[in-house]
Amino acid sequence: MTIKALVLNCTLKDSTQPSNTRALIDEIVRIFDGNEAETEVLTMADYSIGYGITNEAVNEKDQWPVIFEKVKQADILVIGSPIWLGEQSSLATLVVERLYGGSSLTNGKGQYIYYNKVGGAVVTGNEDGAKNVSSYLIYALSHIGFTIPPNVDTYWVGEAGPGPSYIEAKGYQNEFTMQHAKIMAYNLLHFAKLLKDHPIPGEGNVIES
Repeated sequence: MTIKALVLNCTLKDSTQPSNTRALIDEIVRIFDGNEAETEVLTMADYSIGYGITNEAVNEKDQWPVIFEKVKQADILVIGSPIWLGEQSSLATLVVERLYGGSSLTNGKGQYIYYNKVGGAVVTGNEDGAKNVSSYLIYALSHIGFTIPPNVDTYWVGEAGPGPSYIEAKGYQNEFTMQHAKIMAYNLLHFAKLLKDHPIPGEGNVIES
């Protein structure tokens, strides 16, 4: 059984720049890779993503349909975001809006298209807001059809105010963060495999045309 994991890093930096969020994401990816999952990490700032509540291109430069095809193929979706002013990044909000735009599509059973996929969140920052950002991302994924296993939000937050972020502060030495990264990765893998073997039955949740 091959589990496909997709991580959307919603840092405001493109992939040519060091990303604290990506550094924490890599802790989860290492566990995925060690358990034979096929993992792909996409940096959203590398893409031109248009505004709109739709899965289709909103203009000729819009690359969301390429990302959305990868979402459809994934068993696990993780959204990573930094914290700005106590909230998720603007790119994380944009990604959730575009995911929402495809949520009315259905699978082969007639269920919403994100059924039998699991979701989680990775958050970094040097100010308060990690649980706020996680709650936004986790609720959004649940609301549009993703299954949310227990303890699938992993975060690292430094001291209040300006200061060293995850990489510079060696956040990988934080026992709490690393423990939750491990729990998150294994729970996502477990539930993804569970849903592969035992998909959510169609009774009561098939969308009537």
